[in-house]
Amino acid sequence: MKQGFFKRTGRQLADGLWYQNPNLVLLLGMCPTLATTTSVMNALGMGASVTIVLTFSNLLISLLRKFIPKQIRIASFIVIIAGVVSAVDLLLQAYLPPISESLGIFIPLIVVNCVILARAEAFASKNPPVASMVDGFAMGLGFTASLTVVSVIREVIGAGSIFGVDISFGVYKPLLLIVMPVGGFLTLGCVIALMQHIMSRPKKSHHRAADMEAALADYREEASAELEGADGKVRLGNESEHAASNNVEPETQTAGKEEANI
Repeated sequence: MKQGFFKRTGRQLADGLWYQNPNLVLLLGMCPTLATTTSVMNALGMGASVTIVLTFSNLLISLLRKFIPKQIRIASFIVIIAGVVSAVDLLLQAYLPPISESLGIFIPLIVVNCVILARAEAFASKNPPVASMVDGFAMGLGFTASLTVVSVIREVIGAGSIFGVDISFGVYKPLLLIVMPVGGFLTLGCVIALMQHIMSRPKKSHHRAADMEAALADYREEASAELEGADGKVRLGNESEHAASNNVEPETQTAGKEEANI
């Protein structure tokens, strides 16, 4: 039981972080990804907020899934997500005002984030609470990881700093284009291309191995068919020789009887 739970949890975490990453594989939630990755602090704040909303909205939707009519499930999901987002927004305003002011309107816009609604519809509405929480947490981690990668590239190259600390040391001049909107598109596109390239490599080797196995199986079938044909020919030849010998023996016996009668 425990082994199955840990195995399922590990698979969900791997899907969220890599195989079904919301940004880099499923290409969901592009708007906050492009808008909040100008600095690492903003990206971490946005990623943490989305992770909390995903985890608790999945939990609530999973608990209420049997009581929500199918005809109004999307509207019900949005109401539940909006409640969780409001709580997160108020907590940020109370305890982390700089991040709240920096992210601004993008915190309330989490309500209409495609990642949140997609996991609510595809997973939380069909699975038990614990698995739904793990799914939300895993997808939130993947979302945070992708935002962090993009924000590190943009802040280091575009501003010459990391976490607001200057690391250029006058060695290079920051490329301001990267922290502009066009830089967000370019950086995200390059990261997605690298992700797809890495993910496609194991698939190619897997397909090659599968092709080799299929070719080997065809060769074995052809060889077995040829052997069966050869065995059939040998059996047919033996049977014909045996029949011929049986036909010769009666003829010799008849000839001997005729000679005796004469």
